[in-house]
Formats: sequence, C-alpha cells, structure tokens
Amino acid sequence: MAAAASGVAAPNAERATSSFSKSAHSQIRIPHRPFPIQTLRRSAFNPRCEIGAEKPVQTATSRSLRSSALELLKTSSADRYTKERSSVAVIGLNVHSAPVELREKLAIPEAQWSQAIGELCALNHIEEAAVLSTCNRMEIYVVALSQHRGVKEVTEWMSKVSGVPVSELSKHRILLYNEDATQHLFEVAAGLDSLVLGEGQILAQVKHVVKVGQGVPGFDRKISGLFKHAITVGKRVRTETNIASGSVSVSSAAVELALMKLPKPSYATARVLVIGAGKMGKLVIKHLVSKGCREMVIVNRSEERVAALREEFKDVEIIYKPLSDMLASAAEADVVFTSTASETPLFLKEHVQMLPSVSPELGNRLFIDISVPRNVEPCVSDLETACVYNVDDLKEVVAAHKEDRLRKAMEAQKIITEELSKFEAWKDSLETVPTIKKFRAYAERIRACEVDKCLSKMGDDISKKQQKAIYDLSMGIVNKLLHGPMQHLRCDGSDNRSLSEILENMHALNRMFDLDTDTSVLEEKIRAKVEQIQK
Repeated sequence: MAAAASGVAAPNAERATSSFSKSAHSQIRIPHRPFPIQTLRRSAFNPRCEIGAEKPVQTATSRSLRSSALELLKTSSADRYTKERSSVAVIGLNVHSAPVELREKLAIPEAQWSQAIGELCALNHIEEAAVLSTCNRMEIYVVALSQHRGVKEVTEWMSKVSGVPVSELSKHRILLYNEDATQHLFEVAAGLDSLVLGEGQILAQVKHVVKVGQGVPGFDRKISGLFKHAITVGKRVRTETNIASGSVSVSSAAVELALMKLPKPSYATARVLVIGAGKMGKLVIKHLVSKGCREMVIVNRSEERVAALREEFKDVEIIYKPLSDMLASAAEADVVFTSTASETPLFLKEHVQMLPSVSPELGNRLFIDISVPRNVEPCVSDLETACVYNVDDLKEVVAAHKEDRLRKAMEAQKIITEELSKFEAWKDSLETVPTIKKFRAYAERIRACEVDKCLSKMGDDISKKQQKAIYDLSMGIVNKLLHGPMQHLRCDGSDNRSLSEILENMHALNRMFDLDTDTSVLEEKIRAKVEQIQK
C-alpha cells in the first residue's frame, strides 16, 4: 500500500467481544450517544434521604436527624436488608447486546470514571462501583445493598447521563447478578466475551480500571477484589491456553476488513491515512506493516508519537501531518482509518462530499472507524463516493474463525470455573468478618473487665511486672479460647468445611452470644449512607 499526502487546512477528531458463553448465564439486555461527560451530576437520586447538601454543623439537631434516620431504617427496613444480602451486579451494554449508535451515547471517558463511581455510590442502595468503558462495552459493576432497588437506581442514572429512556435501555442492557456477574467479568478479562476471541487489549483495560480506582471512595474491597481476580484469570487463560495464538485484535480485524473491501489488484497501491497515533492507532499501523504496507500518512495532535513510530518501523515511510491538515490528507487517501478519543465526529458528510473521487479501480473511498464515539458521521455512508465501516462491521472478519474460537474458549472455561470457585469462597468468607470482630470485642470486654476487678482487689502495691503478668495471662486464656471458634469461621479454602457449615457456625455464635451482627452491619451501612448525604 502507498501513502496519502498532504496539502490544505481542515476544520473540526476499543474493543471487541465474543458471544461464546452467554448460555452459561442468562442476560437481560440494555442501550446508547456519547454524552458530554460534564453533564454527570449528583442529582435527585436520593428519594429516601433528602437531607440538605451543605455540610452540617454537628449539633444535637443533626445528631438527632441521623439517629432518627437510623431508627427509621432499623425498624421499618432492617428486615428486608438483612434477609437480602449485598449483591454484586453488572449493568451495561456491549457489542452483543446493543449497536454502536447506542453504546456511544453511554461511553464514559477515562478521566470521568472516578466522578462516575462517586455518583453511583451516592445512590441510596449502592455501596461500591466500577466503570469499564471501552469501544465495545460500557459496563457498570456494583455492590448493591438491595439487588432490585440498586439496579433500578443505576439504570435511572445511566438514563439521566446519556439521555436514553429507561425503557429503551432495558431492551438492550445486560444484567447479571452475583456468580453470573463474576463469571461475566472473568470471561471479559480472558477475552472470551470479545468480538475477536482472545484479543489482548481488554485485559489491559481491566487492569486500568484497577489502576484508576485505587484510592477512589467506592472502589472498595469487593469490587477491587473482583477486578484483581479477573486480572489473574486473564493472565492464566493467556498463559495456560493457546487462546491468544493467531488471534486478532480490533485493530488487526480493521486492517483485514479493509483488505477484504479493497479490490485485490489495488492492495499494493492504495494510499493509506491513519488518524490518531494512540494505542489503537499504533496497532493499526503495526498490522498494516505486517500486511506489506510500506508508506502511510499519520495525522496526530503532536509529532512526538509519530517520531517514535518512525523509530520502531524504520523500513516504512511514515509521513506526519497535524490535525489542521486532516481533510487535505484525506483528499489524497484511498483508505482512512480513524481511532481517536474525540467525542464529536471528525468527518462530517459535507466534508467528505467535497473530497475528490478516488481512482476508478478502487471505486469508493474507505473509512474504517474503530472509535467509540465514532469519528465518522454515520450519514457519510449515504454518499456514493464513500464506504463507512465501524466496529460492529468487524463481525464479518471474525465469523471466518468461529469454529476455532469455540474450541479455544472451551479450554479457557475450565480455568474460569476453577477461579470462580476460589473467588466465591473469598467473597463468602467476608460474611463471617463481622461475627469475628464482634466475638473478639465481646471476649475483650469481659477480659478487660475481669482484669480491672482483679487489679483493684490486689491494691496499689502491685508492681508493673505483676500487672503485665496478669495482663499476659488474661490475653493467653482469651486467645486460646477463641482459637477453636475462629477456626470454624474460616472460609478460605484451606480446609474441607463447606460454606453452609461455616455460616451455620456463624449463626450459632451470633445466637449464643447475642452478637446481632446483621443489625450491626446494617447500622454501619446505613450510618455511612446517612453521613454521606449530610456532607
């Protein structure tokens, strides 16, 4: 392939997934237009707790407000919360459930992920949250105090920030709970849910969710643990199976699609233009080179990345053009690849309409747009002189490898099943933590009280050495007495006890020592919510 050149000034600049194992867990599907993320705002998503937005002075009135809110929830709602354990849920859209026209409306730029987590966790029934937004999926993972209320609030939030009605979202969304939600993320990280099976970029994106979430309130223990375990799964699948061997990425599939659409005699002479030199753009260039392209024009904001690409691909003539030369460069190109993070289209219909026709043997100018939101206005495809393809059109390339995809996916599923059991055991072990804390505190109160009584009876003449001996004795007795019960509350896979047996032990301890951990955990959660509302 040859290159596009340059000339005049110009105006106004992720990822795929496979449908393999959806039979393993049912999906209730959701939809999308790239919303200006600045519109994310903390609005009226708190119908039950509408306490003023200003930070209150901690007076008796504010304390009584908090107390009354706690009492109200404890008396009227505690039962439903304690019977309904916190749920992990995923709500969103992906390439299998919704077209790009809808997905792009919900796309959340990385710079706004932290803000989105904050807004989601401000909802009444959401404790933790994470956002996974790529060109082929926008999925929100949450820990919900109430499964159905939490999903309702998240769906309404998605509708508010995107402008898509809830009724329309509900037609296209995926909605999975607990183990199904966990399995889905594991499949995503392993590349099984990708349009291009085994593609590696999704694992990097899952890692990036963890990196961005570090230190963000709301990206807490369960969600953080879920994503970290998903990374482990993704690594194991790629290390222990051949799922990545010979697999293509979104970028390589885009190059394959271009070759499928070009007349064969024009492979070597087609002039190529790449808009954007980020990760996706670099992969496009890499695959173009592997297919024999030795000359291309790259349009980018700065020349720095293009210079690095020149250094990497020394045998290829790479011509840099600034964004101001984008349309002029497109006028001299036969194939245009776009892969930028622009939230508005770079190529409008009126722009493309003014471009000169390509050579007769090529027929039409090809636009391969792998950006979400899209860089090429959809109505450009109405022009007789242009053919526009987006990420959803890559299915044509992927369909050719379907049989091999299913075989590789079966190998990976064994690892996912094994890791799913490990993660569920870890998550279930968290259920016993409140009981362990309360039981230790109960034993410590008795120990401290009895030591104080003993010391008071012994008078003031007792030495510090004797006091320490008494203290050490009391601690030793308590620790030895607690050791047995604590062993029977462990759920870390280190013994043969079943989860039901461990939970039975937990409930027995709660009853025998009147620990009331369900209510105490509920109080902590409600108090955190009320204090959050009062800030």
